[in-house]
Amino acid sequence: MTNAIYDAGYSPASLYASAAAQLGMTPATYRRGGVGMNIAYTVVTSPLGRLLVAATERGVSMVSIGDDEASLEASLRGEYPAATISRADETLRPTVTAILRHLQGQQPRLDLALDVQATAFQERVWQALCAIPYGSTRSYAAVAAAIGQPTAARAVAHACATNNAAIVIPCHRVVRGNGALGGYRWGLERKRTLLANEKANAAANDEAQLRLKV
Repeated sequence: MTNAIYDAGYSPASLYASAAAQLGMTPATYRRGGVGMNIAYTVVTSPLGRLLVAATERGVSMVSIGDDEASLEASLRGEYPAATISRADETLRPTVTAILRHLQGQQPRLDLALDVQATAFQERVWQALCAIPYGSTRSYAAVAAAIGQPTAARAVAHACATNNAAIVIPCHRVVRGNGALGGYRWGLERKRTLLANEKANAAANDEAQLRLKV
């Protein structure tokens, strides 16, 4: 990790320079296990399996995908062991609906507020990921170049791997330079499915728009 930090052009101290300003949670809060945070969560069925969505009043804190509810809940509590965590299905229904519509191609762009901990470098990477068009991919090297750190492809890969907000921060849209999928913390088959569905939905949306113009 230290090598990745220096590859990215940062010193350890400078990494945290602007984390709170954009993404909400301070590094100190995260290091203390989310002490003082009130996190609501829900778990629903999605085309990718069970989907956990967790949020504070400031925004989404976690979106994770798995095979069973118990392991997803355990992961949330492990990430924020000092936070007050409670189930709130109705409260999170609008957020969940937006994510599910996005997965179905009905809402290609997701504009959901985030409340996640990030270094300054992670924030830049995640913003670059959100700029990748729906149905498209970029290589790790291309993302590194886009944020002005062309030698930081390894650090970009690490930022993708530590993304806690699946789909909302679309790390699945980053692949290797040769087109291979690379890694995905929620499983390569899910990444393959996400990319295939987005490509098909984007093509269908483009065709529909063309018909309207005609």
